Amino acid sequence: MKSNAIEQEFTKTYDQFADAIFRHCVFRVSDREKAKDITQSAFVQLWDYMAQGKEIDNMRAFLYRIANNLIIDEYRKKKEDSLDEMRDEEGFDIGFDTQHDIESRDEYERAQVLLATLPEKYREVLVMRHIDGLSVKEIASLIHETENVVSVRIHRAIEKLKILRT
Repeated sequence: MKSNAIEQEFTKTYDQFADAIFRHCVFRVSDREKAKDITQSAFVQLWDYMAQGKEIDNMRAFLYRIANNLIIDEYRKKKEDSLDEMRDEEGFDIGFDTQHDIESRDEYERAQVLLATLPEKYREVLVMRHIDGLSVKEIASLIHETENVVSVRIHRAIEKLKILRT
């Protein structure tokens, strides 16, 4: 692929997926600045991969895989910051229209708190399914599990959230 074609493909991909990857990262790491860094790193890695002339069959899945690997690296480096500290921070903004995605800021914050109580394996699939809108099949491919395992995790995550909500 020629340089100009790579740039056009990359720009198109960035425009199409940057917001979704960022939202995914925000819900996974509960930190807007870390999410920005991870999103940027994911697109830098994508650029490097494309510049090497390597083929990508499913751009969306490839980007989510890069982002998830970077999130795992982030967890390994340091435990995530406390949600309470983040909420108390002046001017916290998740960077997207919460009115469209979640009815109110209070509900968003409650959702964040509830998600933070879930084990990572449940939080991961729940965010991918209900925030990112990925299918069970896509999630299974991304996390290298069977579709059945993913479905069970989603179901158990929802059941845990129902218990926590009451």
